[in-house]
Amino acid sequence: MIRDTVKFVLIILLIVIPVRVFVAQPFIVNGASMDPTFGHGEYLIVDQISYRFNEPERGDVIVFKYPNDQRQFFIKRVIGLPGETIKITNTSVIIYNDNYPEGKELEEPYLKNKPIRYGRHELETTLDSSEYFVLGDNRSESSDSRTWGSLKRHLIVGRPLVRLLPPSSVSLFPGLHSED
Repeated sequence: MIRDTVKFVLIILLIVIPVRVFVAQPFIVNGASMDPTFGHGEYLIVDQISYRFNEPERGDVIVFKYPNDQRQFFIKRVIGLPGETIKITNTSVIIYNDNYPEGKELEEPYLKNKPIRYGRHELETTLDSSEYFVLGDNRSESSDSRTWGSLKRHLIVGRPLVRLLPPSSVSLFPGLHSED
């Protein structure tokens, strides 16, 4: 009995804890900022490995530590990449980079409410080599880079790998969309 208990504890220490800390972790969506892509209370497993080998791409949904309180975790979509200039007008997001020096309006089929009215959130910002610009899919209900600024790369935890709850929405790589 004691031997079995010791084995069980060792398995937890050697396998379960490292997987939880370094490979994947649970995340529960809190709030409406990503509706309809992710709803309040949805249970996700976050892949913490992929971004150790690859950089986030435009359109990726990411989980990250909130820049103003790193004890909190947020989920948003990557809109702007390092080195780009992002311009938000009343109704659109425009990306400026080497491929689009004159700018390209971002097409966002994942948005719930169209046309978007950014109103007081009109802005223009240029990202440095380690910054991303992130927005919630439900723009009117999202605290994101429009409010608190760009996201530093080191704060990115990972991306949703699996949506486990609710059972009717179980999926692999939920929220996946790529735009460039």
